[in-house]
Amino acid sequence: MSATRGNGEHWKSLESVGISRKELALAEALQMEYDALSRLRQDKEENRARQHGDQPLISWDEPADRSGCAGIKVARGLSGSDPLLSYNVPLVPDSAPVPGPWLKGPLAGEYLYILEGPGGDFLGEPLNGTGPHNSGGSSPKKLSPPPLPPRHLLRSSPEGTQRSGKGSPPSSTKGPQPRDVNMFSAAQERAHEKLLGRRISEEDPYGINDAITCLNLKSTYESEVLREAARGWKEGRGIFKKELSGKPVARSKTMPPQVPPRTYVSRFGNRKNLAPNKNRRISSDPVAPRPHSFTNGYELFEVSEERDEEVAAFCHMLDVLRSSYSTKDYSLTGLVWSAVNLSPEQLGHGVSLKVTVVCDSLREPLTFTCDCSSTVDLLIYQALCYTHDELHSIDVEDFVLKICGLEEFLQNKHALGSHEYIQHCRKFNMDINLQLMKRKGLRGDLARTANDDQSPSTLNHYIHLQERPIKQTISRQALSLLFDTFHNEVDAFLAAEGDFPLKAERVIQSVMAICNALAAVESQEITAALNQMPPCPSRMQPKIQKDPSVLAKRENRERIVESLTAAILNLVELYCSTFNADFQPAVQGSREHGATREARLLSCPLAFTVYATHRIPITWAASYEDFYLSCSLSHGGKELCSPLLTKKANVYKYLFHLIIWDQQICFPVQVNRLPRETLLSVTLFAVPVSPLGGSSDTNKQRRVPEALGWVTTPLFNFRVLTCGRKLLGLWPATQDNSRARSSAPNFNQPDSVILQIDFPTSAFEVKFTSPPAAELSPRYEFGSLGEEDQRQLREAMQKKSLYWLMDMDRKRLWEKRSHCHAAPGALPMLLASAPSWEWGCLPDIYALLSQWTYMSHQDALGLLHATFPDQEVRRTAVQWIDSISDTELLDYLPQLVQALKYECYLDSPLVRFLMKRAICDLKITHYFFWLLKDGLKDSQFSIRYQYLLAALLCCCGKGLREEFDRQCLLVSALTRLAQQVRDAAPSARQGILREGLEDVKQFFKAHGSCRLPLSPSLLVKGIVPRDCSYFNSNAVPLKLSFQNVDPLGENIRVIFKCGDDLRQDMLTLQMIRIMNKIWVQEGLDMRMVIFRCFSTGRGRGMVEMIPNAETLRKIQVEHGVTGSFKDRPLADWLQKHNPGEDEYEKAVENFIYSCAGCCVATYVLGICDRHNDNIMLKTTGHMFHIDFGRFLGHAQMFGNIKRDRAPFVFTSDMAYVINGGDKPSSRFHDFVDLCCQAYNLIRKHTHLFLNLLGLMLSCGIPELSDLEDLKYVYDALRPQDSDADATTYFTRLIESSLGSVATKLNFFIHNLAQMKFTGSDARPTLSFAPRTHTIKTSGRIRDVFLCRHERVFNPSKGYTYVVKVQREGPGEVTFVQRSFEEFQELHNKLRLLFPSSLLPSFPSRFLIGRSRGEAAAERRKEELNGYIWHLIHATPEVAECDLIYTFFHPLPRDEKAASTNPTPKAADATWARPLGKVGGEVKLSISYKNNKLFIMVMHIRGLPPLQDGNDPDPYVKTYLLPDPQKTTKRKTKVARKTCNPTYNEMLVYDGIPRGDLQQRELRLSVLSEEGFWENILLGEVGIRLRDLDLAQEKMGWFALGSRGHGTL
Repeated sequence: MSATRGNGEHWKSLESVGISRKELALAEALQMEYDALSRLRQDKEENRARQHGDQPLISWDEPADRSGCAGIKVARGLSGSDPLLSYNVPLVPDSAPVPGPWLKGPLAGEYLYILEGPGGDFLGEPLNGTGPHNSGGSSPKKLSPPPLPPRHLLRSSPEGTQRSGKGSPPSSTKGPQPRDVNMFSAAQERAHEKLLGRRISEEDPYGINDAITCLNLKSTYESEVLREAARGWKEGRGIFKKELSGKPVARSKTMPPQVPPRTYVSRFGNRKNLAPNKNRRISSDPVAPRPHSFTNGYELFEVSEERDEEVAAFCHMLDVLRSSYSTKDYSLTGLVWSAVNLSPEQLGHGVSLKVTVVCDSLREPLTFTCDCSSTVDLLIYQALCYTHDELHSIDVEDFVLKICGLEEFLQNKHALGSHEYIQHCRKFNMDINLQLMKRKGLRGDLARTANDDQSPSTLNHYIHLQERPIKQTISRQALSLLFDTFHNEVDAFLAAEGDFPLKAERVIQSVMAICNALAAVESQEITAALNQMPPCPSRMQPKIQKDPSVLAKRENRERIVESLTAAILNLVELYCSTFNADFQPAVQGSREHGATREARLLSCPLAFTVYATHRIPITWAASYEDFYLSCSLSHGGKELCSPLLTKKANVYKYLFHLIIWDQQICFPVQVNRLPRETLLSVTLFAVPVSPLGGSSDTNKQRRVPEALGWVTTPLFNFRVLTCGRKLLGLWPATQDNSRARSSAPNFNQPDSVILQIDFPTSAFEVKFTSPPAAELSPRYEFGSLGEEDQRQLREAMQKKSLYWLMDMDRKRLWEKRSHCHAAPGALPMLLASAPSWEWGCLPDIYALLSQWTYMSHQDALGLLHATFPDQEVRRTAVQWIDSISDTELLDYLPQLVQALKYECYLDSPLVRFLMKRAICDLKITHYFFWLLKDGLKDSQFSIRYQYLLAALLCCCGKGLREEFDRQCLLVSALTRLAQQVRDAAPSARQGILREGLEDVKQFFKAHGSCRLPLSPSLLVKGIVPRDCSYFNSNAVPLKLSFQNVDPLGENIRVIFKCGDDLRQDMLTLQMIRIMNKIWVQEGLDMRMVIFRCFSTGRGRGMVEMIPNAETLRKIQVEHGVTGSFKDRPLADWLQKHNPGEDEYEKAVENFIYSCAGCCVATYVLGICDRHNDNIMLKTTGHMFHIDFGRFLGHAQMFGNIKRDRAPFVFTSDMAYVINGGDKPSSRFHDFVDLCCQAYNLIRKHTHLFLNLLGLMLSCGIPELSDLEDLKYVYDALRPQDSDADATTYFTRLIESSLGSVATKLNFFIHNLAQMKFTGSDARPTLSFAPRTHTIKTSGRIRDVFLCRHERVFNPSKGYTYVVKVQREGPGEVTFVQRSFEEFQELHNKLRLLFPSSLLPSFPSRFLIGRSRGEAAAERRKEELNGYIWHLIHATPEVAECDLIYTFFHPLPRDEKAASTNPTPKAADATWARPLGKVGGEVKLSISYKNNKLFIMVMHIRGLPPLQDGNDPDPYVKTYLLPDPQKTTKRKTKVARKTCNPTYNEMLVYDGIPRGDLQQRELRLSVLSEEGFWENILLGEVGIRLRDLDLAQEKMGWFALGSRGHGTL
């Protein structure tokens, strides 16, 4: 006997499957009694064996003469069937009748049927070491059963030989063979026996106690877990001391139970509520099907998961899909191909590329100069000319070009410039390094094989490989043990001579144990059967008290037992069909579908019965009263009728707490008017109990009904209308169901409330058949409508989204739908305006769909929203999306994975499309896997994503599955490390990081190499601990450096975050990447920095690190903590890293473009929490944003104040870089034009961004959860505005952002907050010096002298001071130029290192008069000369410090100044066009439409300063001459203190006929506002309108001057 048997520890396994200790207190006592009887029997068996030799425990007889039972042998004497276990009677010979009360009653003739295997033996295996049996033999076989093994399949166990038929020899297998994971194999059984048989047979001859203990092993397919369990048993440890993973829901077809339960089948029981036996897709099995009839016993069989008809069809689809996409060259399926963009703007025609090709056969790499448009195979051919003497036998297709440092290959048939890698190198001026390789020598570990494609599509095994969020149902073994207890109590109840209430109590306890294991459901049949029992303490007494004397008659007791057993069996079958259990109480087999009837022919109303809610929390009984249900029907989120309410009921206690309504719900909707995708939504409400002593007003406020739970279920399942009894798990009311319109019932949470609904059943199945499209669907031209109708339709279609259509818009769109074919993108709005989706309306809808103009795949995404559940609409949408390239599909893949939630069924066109693309492309497979894995965390849709992930693993092949395993293990190891570092004290983090990195090193030592989840191209083989660290932020992200597998590549640096949800960062970067592609396709490269970011689970993920970049905070604090308020830090930093003039101009150009792109992107997406630590700048001038924790306008609050006050971040130091100084220049005009142009291009794709973000509403991101969040983007894009209005609007945003003081203040506050993270050992450096110099590297300075000052104009107007530096040694004299601000920075940095007593005093910054005049410069020259002389002659620790030697070391600008004579140069000379006149130029846009003249005043450049030398305050004034009354006067706002103002203001003249304009002249004047004095005329221009073609917009620069006609 097991050591744990006496204390009830063996019930822990039953607790793990939902059976509580309290409910099984009596059952435990019964088990102890049963154990005592078992020990007694064991002693008797041992005595008899010693006297008469071994005698079997099971007696095998030939079956009685029963039809249909050939090949079946009868067994008596197990479990509840064994008289010895219930009664102390001697064992009798097989031929003798069994004495005692067992032969009395109708149950005496029941036998337990054991199936013979194909060879005549038990399951094809010899027992007790006997050989194969002759099935035709008539002599009974005296055999002992093998020990009961746990239900566990070993993946690593070798395939054993199986008998294929009578007398067939064992079949030998060579190497690993594909096998069906649903098949039972003899080798697996033997493996189990080796592991567990010895222990079970020694301590428990029947294996019952250890079988209970082993139940949880069924949850995993990992052989290591089983080996650990076996070691635990050998060491005497309990298996439950180690917590195991979650339990699976998958089914496996294994050996039927050797100890099946005895059952009592009613001869007249009502089985109408049994779920219909569905078609099953049974895998091939060496065990023949077992004949069965309900009159001969009832057993629990295990079946494959394909018993579900919908899953079976899905698996068949996978078989067909894989077979249709099998390939002859499997090696190509394991390669990652570089993404290709085929737009002409990205091909770079006429652009030369310098390409370096590395060949193994050559010592030196080859360098080619080739055109962007030349194909890859041409480059391969040129390289082969150097590596091979003869090319006649060489096929270019046998070679590929690999990207150095990445496991990625260029596509031979595509142009070089079309590859994203080449475009990336061109953007950042990087070297293009490729490696020539033979196809045969490539890594093939991820390639599919022929065996992968030929293996059957069984999802069971692949579901087990996942992280399983689904709670397991009770196992077959555990339920069998509960049935054994029930049978024993029933036997005692039937055989009792008296004391019936006590016996009945024990029966009720066993029933309660079974019901509690079956989700605590108590059906009405069980309630009715128990009501016939006498009163007992464990159950609330029925209203009608039964006379205990009634039970004195055995016939009455038998009648009760029969009805109770039938009710329990019905509940088991309902449970199995609801919870996807690994067994079902029915024989395997298939039946033909019954008669069907079309749904369109049924005019009866929809009705069903709401019986009760089960598994009610006990706290509800004390907290709520008056429970009721609200039932509604909806289609695509639109309710079909008003909700219906049930009566109010309270919680009652029967076996469990439940709320019973038993009420019929009848909707006023006929079945033939229901769309196929109709959803039934049920919400549970209750009224809170009034608090004691509360006032009446308080009671009224608090007694508002509260929603407690909700659930949705489709009325039509995979094929037909739902019928029969259904159990639906309710989701808590805290989980929003506004977007989850097709979520599955909640069976994930073990304590979810379960609703029981009884749908009507009939003799036929109600099937929904879609009608054909109508033949006649007229099409009309849009211009045939009246002007008013056209205007109204345009206004409706300009909304770009169905979410903001008004009722009048919908009515108008549907009425005029035949006129809208010229606007393909309007189809989603038209379909959303359809008045009904019932069967009779579908022909018109389908006709519109079939005749619609082909939609682009961006527009077709709008048809995949939850608003459109119709199967034909979604099929058409997928058909249009099918033309998308693999590269673009990756851009939209997250949204398509979310759209899978809105599919009604498992198999759908969208699923097929994604699976097909995943089979054909490794990149899609990689990202599809991680997105589905993330979907498992969404509890409402986890079951669907579990099946889809299993299907993907089934399709991708063994090699890729193993790669995904390695990636998951690596992510788990990094997650543990990140959590440990984050939770540790700051002082201990470095040590913990070093220790944790050793575990990561062990991972690579065990697995070799692994690809990072960021990209399948990133293949690494180790970690570089010396380059790893962490960031001092709240989440403490890890900065990791991985060793590249490719020796030609650099180490791969990533950031691993744990604790931050990176899904929002992923989505934001995805939107920015799509914006960048839109700009590039339109010929506008905004030079955006796009980096990878991928979430590998909730609260963890990887981010790519961008090299040679620094945060704005670090750049600004080089000028002190107040550097955020200064204008020069960014310009000085760029100048430091780009000393050459051409380099600096290129960096400024990159800055202008990228800054403009960031302004537009961050504004449209509402990115908030922008401070100088999440904005970065590359040394090449590219600016980019990071850390998108806030978006869509969800600003971070500081008390009641928004921290993000400006529309976007655009500060004066950024404008300083753009203008080349502190005053506006023409480059600022270019910046504004870039912003407005980029903004208008994104506005043209408003529908795309609304579609993409709309599909993500159900993804669980908190800041994207409802239409208000989507409305932010809609309002930001202003789709109703014209381009001119949008240009004016965005110009005002730029001005608002530039003038915002809050942004700089926010930066400054962040600087102060981050000072605590700055290390004390950080040495100050000079912001303008690219590197540090010392006395050793530069030579000792002997003397310094400030020679003179010089006037400079770039980067800003002012004076610099030329310092002569003389070092030790002949001829060591250099000249350096430094500004006063740079001298001041040197002094401030020295004060951080030395006390003021060691330093000379520094000249004052403030001077009386103009501080920038020549006199001030001369005065400062003398003061600075004395300062540097005292500095050089100070104490050695000061005079020889690195700061001073770095300050006086020549910079590249000093060397250039020494070689050329500086001449004054305008800051924007390289940007401005040659001026026509001294008065400057004005940029105008002139257009005429609808009797309106539009004049947009855009920019003015080159205005002369005023006579006093100050900059003017210019504004523009216009007239249409002749105008004697001056009624046509228009004017712009005033720009302050600038010679290069920007306006972007629209001046409009309304009601002017075109003919009148031919006689008019536009007079434009630029004046400077002078306050009380007369305004000063700066220049003017006259434009004869007859010289312009007013049919189209005219834009250009017009020269300003004296009164004269304007010229372009």
